[in-house]
Amino acid sequence: MSKSPVTCHGELLDSSIGKPAAGVPVQLQQLRSADGPASTFETLADGVTDYDGRCMQLYPEAAPGQKREDLIKLQAGRLYKVVFKTKDYFESTGRKCFYPWVEITFEVPNPAEHYHIPLLISPYSYTTYRGS
Repeated sequence: MSKSPVTCHGELLDSSIGKPAAGVPVQLQQLRSADGPASTFETLADGVTDYDGRCMQLYPEAAPGQKREDLIKLQAGRLYKVVFKTKDYFESTGRKCFYPWVEITFEVPNPAEHYHIPLLISPYSYTTYRGS
């Protein structure tokens, strides 16, 4: 299977307990219109983190005979967003959280590159960086 152009492989790590966060819904979105604060994004793909906190394949479902990797072609200069829905994860562990979801917006300078978006979360903070 080909590698998704955007992954959160490596971790969605719950840094408050030092373990991967499994079962967190993840969406890949693309900017459709930029109207100041009323910008709109379109969902390209959905995924869920696995037992190791990874979401390796953020591709939409392919039609029969269609390759999944042909469905998402990142575009230079375009804004994308990865959305992690963290509230249900924390509630499932008996904890409340301040950030019910985390949105990480990024610009793609080179569509030929891979974009890895790690996220470290706790109930009251989060950290991200561009991974490799």
